[in-house]
Amino acid sequence: MLDPSSSEEESDEGLEEESRDVLAAAGGSQRAPPAPAREGRREAPGRAGGGGGAARPGSPSPSVLSEGRDEPERQLDEEQERRIRLQLYVFVVRCIAYPFNAKQPTDMARRQQKLNKQQLQLLKERFQAFLNGETQIVADEAFCNAVRSYYEVFLKSDRVARMVQSGGCSANDFREVFKKNIEKRVRSLPEIDGLSKETVLSSWIAKYDAIYRGEEDLCKQPNRMALSAVSELILSKEQLYEMFQQILGIKKLEHQLLYNACQLDNADEQAAQIRRELDGRLQLAEKMAKERKFPKFIAKEMENMYIEELRSSVNLLMANLESLPVSKGGPEFKLQKLKRSQNSAFLDIGDENEIQLSKSDVVLSFTLEIVIMEVQGLKSVAPNRIVYCTMEVEGGEKLQTDQAEASRPQWGTQGDFTTTHPRPVVKVKLFTESTGVLALEDKELGRVILYPTSNSSKSAELHRMMVPKSSQDSDLKIKLAVRMDKPPHMKHSGYLYALGQKVWKRWKKRYFVLVQVSQYTFAMCSYREKKSEPQELMQLEGYTVDYTDPHPGLQGGQMFFNAVKEGDTVIFASDDEQDRILWVQAMYRATGQSYKPVPAIQTQKVNPKGGTLHAGAQLRKFYADRFQKHGMDEFISASPCKLDHAFLFRILQRQTLDHRLNDSYSCLGWFSPGQVFVLDEYCARYGVRGCHRHLCYLTELMEHSESGAVVDPTLLHYSFAFCASHVHGSRPDGIGTVSMEEKDRFEEIKERLSFLLENQISHFRYCFPFGRPEGALKATLSLLERVLMKDIATPIPAEEVKKVVRKCLEKAALINYTRLTEYAKIEGQVTLFCFVFDTETMSQASPARKLEDVLHLAELCIEVLQQNEEHHAEGREAFAWWPDLLAEHAEKFWALFTVDMDTALEAQPQDSWDSFPLFQLLNNFLRNDTLLCNGKFHKHLQEIFVPLVVRYVDLMESSIAQSIHRGFEQETWQPVNNGSATSEDLFWKLDALQMFVFDLHWPEQEFAHHLEQRLKLMASDMIEACVKRTRTAFELKLQKASKTTDLRIPASVCTMLNVLVDAKKQSTKLCALDGGQEQQYHSKIDDLIDSTVKEIISMLVSKFVAVLEGVLSKLSRYDEGTFFSSILSFTVKAAAKYVDVPKPGMDLADTYIMFVRQNQDILREKVNEEMYIEKLFDQWYSSSMKVICVWLADRLDLQLHIYQLKTLIKIVKKTYRDFRLQGVLEGTLNSKTYDTLHRRLTVEEATASVSEGGLQGITMKDSDEEEEEG
Repeated sequence: MLDPSSSEEESDEGLEEESRDVLAAAGGSQRAPPAPAREGRREAPGRAGGGGGAARPGSPSPSVLSEGRDEPERQLDEEQERRIRLQLYVFVVRCIAYPFNAKQPTDMARRQQKLNKQQLQLLKERFQAFLNGETQIVADEAFCNAVRSYYEVFLKSDRVARMVQSGGCSANDFREVFKKNIEKRVRSLPEIDGLSKETVLSSWIAKYDAIYRGEEDLCKQPNRMALSAVSELILSKEQLYEMFQQILGIKKLEHQLLYNACQLDNADEQAAQIRRELDGRLQLAEKMAKERKFPKFIAKEMENMYIEELRSSVNLLMANLESLPVSKGGPEFKLQKLKRSQNSAFLDIGDENEIQLSKSDVVLSFTLEIVIMEVQGLKSVAPNRIVYCTMEVEGGEKLQTDQAEASRPQWGTQGDFTTTHPRPVVKVKLFTESTGVLALEDKELGRVILYPTSNSSKSAELHRMMVPKSSQDSDLKIKLAVRMDKPPHMKHSGYLYALGQKVWKRWKKRYFVLVQVSQYTFAMCSYREKKSEPQELMQLEGYTVDYTDPHPGLQGGQMFFNAVKEGDTVIFASDDEQDRILWVQAMYRATGQSYKPVPAIQTQKVNPKGGTLHAGAQLRKFYADRFQKHGMDEFISASPCKLDHAFLFRILQRQTLDHRLNDSYSCLGWFSPGQVFVLDEYCARYGVRGCHRHLCYLTELMEHSESGAVVDPTLLHYSFAFCASHVHGSRPDGIGTVSMEEKDRFEEIKERLSFLLENQISHFRYCFPFGRPEGALKATLSLLERVLMKDIATPIPAEEVKKVVRKCLEKAALINYTRLTEYAKIEGQVTLFCFVFDTETMSQASPARKLEDVLHLAELCIEVLQQNEEHHAEGREAFAWWPDLLAEHAEKFWALFTVDMDTALEAQPQDSWDSFPLFQLLNNFLRNDTLLCNGKFHKHLQEIFVPLVVRYVDLMESSIAQSIHRGFEQETWQPVNNGSATSEDLFWKLDALQMFVFDLHWPEQEFAHHLEQRLKLMASDMIEACVKRTRTAFELKLQKASKTTDLRIPASVCTMLNVLVDAKKQSTKLCALDGGQEQQYHSKIDDLIDSTVKEIISMLVSKFVAVLEGVLSKLSRYDEGTFFSSILSFTVKAAAKYVDVPKPGMDLADTYIMFVRQNQDILREKVNEEMYIEKLFDQWYSSSMKVICVWLADRLDLQLHIYQLKTLIKIVKKTYRDFRLQGVLEGTLNSKTYDTLHRRLTVEEATASVSEGGLQGITMKDSDEEEEEG
């Protein structure tokens, strides 16, 4: 028998064993084939399945497939497997040839072409060529960066390579990943006027498509698409045959033999086969009910329900069959709707009381074509006379041909008629036109009467015409053709002898027609000539037709057969054997009997009349002989209702799925429309229970998934939901009975599926790489929730689902981190980690190398978590708490990283700051994640680096303080940028320290505030020290400076002033905090700087005033009434007689004016702050005017010497103009002091003009000459 395995759990030992025995008898062997043995095994949920496709081993059982078994045993198993596949193929081709339950679905999602490893490699080369600039595609830098990221992260990923190898990746997946990547990039780009981001996206996608296609010539496509390439389309019958030949490994010759032997092109034979199958299933159900041999159900009361379900399913199939047109593709004939009893539970074929035919129910409609070609032997009419023909079907209209000359009576005219007479009478007459004046009708030259039937010859033939007695045309013939089409519901016709008990009670020859009224109603009708309704009729329901021996007492007929029914026997006889065979075959299809009539004597090649068999009969006999020769008859004659179709369908579905996963489409486990159609039709026609179908489907899908294939979880969800609904009594397909086998298998599959789903979630990065297939993770989570439910009505608490998923993600953290460290090792970057290397290797690595490795690993970890967030966040669509669990997964992931990070940091030397980039890298990632910020790992990271940061700030503070002390001791005060070398170094260090701490972005607010406060206060202290040291140095430098007009402000003094200016600016940035003591402390620093600058300006002004006082002290020598003034005046006057003596005081004035101007220029050029220069000039001018005014006030009672007057006038006027040019305001220039001074000098000038005769061009008045002189 064909029991595939001793472990196969069969709940119905009687029925199933009987079915297996029948299949074994049909197969001719008692050994189980290896392929179905794998199907029947019950395996643990966690086992690893075999590979997909035909390459998978037939049976993993070593007792069946062992390397040491002998060759005959292996050949026997292969032969048994071949026989089962042939038997399956017979059932499949019958489903394809005459479907009456299913149709090919048109609403299935179109699957994309899958990518293979060669195409992936070619794709990598094309993108690499683009990045190397070897293509003609023009692109900007942003697009190149996007492509480079796509190439490095996606195309080169080993996860993508595995997905391609599993056959679950299509070109559309690659395109969608790139599109998602660039959408994120384009959104981050700045807005460009006139260019929308949608336009940029479209342009980038077009460029991607150009890179993807490369330089392929798209026109070079094969004219004929391979079968696998059109499998997504609606397939013809021939394409379906070819597909399942490939699926089941059927040879073309075997298909041809089965095709002809099964008469797949004969719709009547296929419908009859279905009727026989359904009748057999009803009989089997009745036998089961009578013998009480049932499968084991979960409840005893389901046994009777099971019988009713069997009957109901057959009734439904009968109704489906009867709803079909009698013959597809025929004329406009629709199935007659017969009235049935409303109380009938289902269709009882054998009960005549259910269907009563009347003679009007079997009225047929025929189409006749009469073609008149020519008339021969016409002699009685002159050659130039006009002749024509008429034609009519008795009881109908009359038609006439065209006119022709008697010399050439040829027409070729066709007349079309319709009639309801199976035996019509056709009349054709030949006329000539009458020439007589009184003639009323044309003259009839001849006529012919024909009695065509649907079996009559349809070719043109000569017929002798009947002529009038006085006609000379004794041999008048007409050539014509009569074609009578057979209606689609007329299955056979011809002359038979018949004798019955209720009808045809006299033995005589009659014209019979076998009429199909509906799919289940046939009638044998006898007709007379010119009658539409049959003379007598007999319904064939319940009759059995068979060949019989001749009856000696009946005269007429050569070959006998009969139709027998309880209480009635009808004997028929035909004139030849071939006619008898055709009649018996037609009636065998009509009766629906299970017994197939076989003639007792072999058909003779030559019929009794001496003629040869027609070509169709010869062809059938040829194929029948050939079929018998190849041993195919056993598969055709096997009774479908006695075979285990659950077992056979399991094999069919497995082979179909293997074929589907190995075709050119990324199907993800979904069947093609043609495959769904055939499987649906098979299940409906042969009674495969829906739960069994989906349980087998789930088993196969899980095996493929466990072996690495990509399976759509939505498909798993659909099949599991169907089985769960069935097992829990929800009747998804109307079946209410649940067998123990179904329940046990469902529980086993449920456990196995739960394990598979948890494993997939634990490996979500590798089962759903880069979020592909789209929505798979979400569907997997939803399916897991469904699997965890105890029944279909009670929802599982969310915490239980969350607990399971949390456990999976904890495993995922370990898996992801382990594989990441392995990847880092392969990459040749990392030599540290505990998952890869031993302690000895770790100890040999240098601290710097360890830190470099952990930094690289941190980058990889961040990349992994970013990809998780980008590509696997769809889980939140299934569960709102998914992001929280993903965050817990990340914490677990970081906890594993903590071990390696702590190891690397402990190995670093003391006071080493190379680890800060690691903190910045990790902190910048963690602080931007709302769920990970200040989480467990983040806090651990802070705890590690807090002492380092504090220690670093302490050391930097000490270093800066020391650099200030040493720097100012050795300071040369050469200008460097905005100040001196020491100040520049100080401010740079303070700024760098603050920027470093700021770039840490310390997440804990309190410590971050403490760091900022400390650095600001440190900056304040350092700047205060800088300002004080600068003031001290300024004071010392100024004390050493000259007090004469030779004084020129040294560059070092300007540098000191610039240091203060820069300190003022830097304090705003380095010392400022909003509010609190820091703000007050910053104000204190500002006040210190301002007071210091004020003191420095005052010291400078004092120095300048001291120079002016020196000049005025020289002028004091000429005071009126002094001895020195008299001597000088006399000496100058005496010497002026002989030489040109310089004017006293003019040289002194010029020297002072030059001193002022040059120092103004030095200050203006070398001091960086305009505001301080203006303050200095204001004080300098005011102090100078005040000193001169005081000097003159001391000489209020004295008249100024002419030289004193001229010098003062020049100094005052030039000083006024120079400071005005330097931007001193008018209010300062024209102060009261200046007004007093101006009046005094004007009075002195007027006095001197009277007494001395003028000042030789020097005057307090403004003039162009003085401007030129100045």
